[in-house]
Amino acid sequence: MKVIKRNGAEVLFDRQKIYNAVAKANAQTSEPARLSEDDMNRLVDSVCEQCHGIDRAIGVEEIQDLVERGLMQMGFYETAQLYVRYRYQRSLVRKANTTDERILSLIECNNEEVIQENANKNPIVNSVQRDYMAGEVSRDITSRLLLPKEIVDADKEGIIHFHDSDYYAQHMHNCDLVNLEDMLQNGTVISGTLIEKPHSFSTACNIATQIIAQVASNQYGGQSISLTHLAPFVQVSREKIRRDVLREVETLGGSYDPERVEAVVERRLYDEIQKGVQTIQYQVITLMTTNGQAPFLTVYMYLDEARNEQEKKDLALIIEEVLRQRYEGVKNEEGVWITPAFPKLIYVLDEDNVREGTPYFYLTKMAAKCTAKRMVPDYISAKVMRRLKVDKAGNGHVYTCMGCRSFLTPYIDPETNKPKYYGRFNQGVVTINLVDAALSSGGDKDKFWQIMDERLELCHRALRLRHERLKGTLSDAAPILWQYGALARLKKGEKIDKLLYGGYSTISLGYAGLYECVKYMTGVSHTDPEGKPFALEVMNCLNAYTAKWKKAENIDYSLYGTPLESTTYKFAKCLQKRFGIIPGITDKNYITNSYHVNVREEIDAFTKLKFESEFQQLSPGGAISYVEVPNMQDNLEAVLSLMQYIYDNIMYAELNTKSDYCQVCGYDGEIQIVQEDGKLLWECPRCHNRDQSKMNVARRTCGYIGTQYWNQGRTQEIRDRVMHL
Repeated sequence: MKVIKRNGAEVLFDRQKIYNAVAKANAQTSEPARLSEDDMNRLVDSVCEQCHGIDRAIGVEEIQDLVERGLMQMGFYETAQLYVRYRYQRSLVRKANTTDERILSLIECNNEEVIQENANKNPIVNSVQRDYMAGEVSRDITSRLLLPKEIVDADKEGIIHFHDSDYYAQHMHNCDLVNLEDMLQNGTVISGTLIEKPHSFSTACNIATQIIAQVASNQYGGQSISLTHLAPFVQVSREKIRRDVLREVETLGGSYDPERVEAVVERRLYDEIQKGVQTIQYQVITLMTTNGQAPFLTVYMYLDEARNEQEKKDLALIIEEVLRQRYEGVKNEEGVWITPAFPKLIYVLDEDNVREGTPYFYLTKMAAKCTAKRMVPDYISAKVMRRLKVDKAGNGHVYTCMGCRSFLTPYIDPETNKPKYYGRFNQGVVTINLVDAALSSGGDKDKFWQIMDERLELCHRALRLRHERLKGTLSDAAPILWQYGALARLKKGEKIDKLLYGGYSTISLGYAGLYECVKYMTGVSHTDPEGKPFALEVMNCLNAYTAKWKKAENIDYSLYGTPLESTTYKFAKCLQKRFGIIPGITDKNYITNSYHVNVREEIDAFTKLKFESEFQQLSPGGAISYVEVPNMQDNLEAVLSLMQYIYDNIMYAELNTKSDYCQVCGYDGEIQIVQEDGKLLWECPRCHNRDQSKMNVARRTCGYIGTQYWNQGRTQEIRDRVMHL
């Protein structure tokens, strides 16, 4: 069994250390009140038994809490008091250098907590360490100086989660829907260099990747671009290539057949599209931004965004090539084709591509084939989205999320009186732990709603702090975002404040653990007819609060189904510490994402999607559903059936499969999760390799694909997932 020290490093569990700590307090206790040797051993044995029963690496402070509680239960109050006093004195000493210790443990790569914080960051790499080191300093400043104690304490206790506190000290926001069209058509500036409108498709792709990298370095969340914004440059290249071909024919002095010329033009054009798409794929994968990872990018593929038939056909050419290259994958250092994490792909299902016989069904079949092998693209139903995303004029809209799931709300630009999505952003997220609210109520519903009122106002205060932190930010802080088109065209020295109000940007109230909340309060899952009404009541409560705040402040508060990567483990540990192990509620090292059906619950794919569609509708600020499926590469008809069901029933969904490779023995089946000393490890079932640097593991983490740096809570959640098909 492992113990997590305060600096994040992991060490082996040592019974003697517990004994020694109790012995020090006992030695200072007055003679009559001291523990006997038998008492000491009985206490230590009890603590050890409880630690081993937790079934995960345990924190030092958790062990000390168990000791303190054990002393009180045995009636040794004086020793308990001395033990508490000793803990307090040691904590005062540590406060002076906690951040230093954590940074040093990062450099030495023995901070297990940070190593498993992000599923797509390699903590050994210098750039990642530098980002984590800066994050530790920023988090320390934030907790000591920038946030009020009540917010810091609530975050520490797992009552709420103040997302991305390591970026809060800077005036940075969460995620973006990049206005690539404006930047390509009207030019932009990168690092002080004017970038004019490109004269070919390949150049447009190259510029796009540079924009993506610049944007990623100036915010901390996901970003999305649309392939539609690249489509006009296919025609630009076509005309350029045609001129070149005709010039070549003229130089050779011969006559020409127009049809043959067009065939040559289209062949060369295809080569350019292939190279341009490859540029985007390889640049995004290999680029390393200032936070030590590839840009968290989503690429959106929606045929009906095209403005005319020719542009739509050209967009289809790009989409086809994107799907082809993603299906192929990328080579790892061993030269083996593997599944990359980014860019995430989203394919829109609509009437012109969803069924056999429709003009673009061939693309949908390619998408199904790609999903079965590489887990992307994910799917948006244009039909359902038009019904859910309705503007003030009553018109429905179809648009992409920012990153993996954060959706903007419908917005009419007052300057143009037209819908606007590209160029907008999210200010930040604060998440409420619904499980904690339920457990704190003891199952009393009146008390639960009272606690919810208090907790939601706490979240509101925390969200206002995020908003106020951005207010007054000058456009000069991130010129690529605010001055040169990614999000706006503000003047130098101008404040971004007008973009924070009126719906231009959103700010998100997240929520987590609806399943466990309902299970505790009603005794059944929210999928049960007895539990669902309470689940909907909770969702309507959350939406009512965001609507109230929005109306009062003209800030676009929106309810967001939090994906919970590392936070799922944090919340689970906090719940266990506060409430102990409660079967079915706190007995796992994770809690369930947002509104999702619990990963252990037996339910078929179609029922799951239908059930969750109702909760997606109540999460306007962001939501995604998934179904867990086996290897579907030989059953594409089933994949297509699921896609058609998604089109008819749910706005946004994905299929989860597995894509692994062991670099030691060449095994390309499923890498297994095994347990040793209370810790979950990835292991090749053929050669038993456990070195993560010598295997490629791809799993859907929480809306996007992760690649094997998961924390223990998320790893357990991945292990526990049941198949839905």
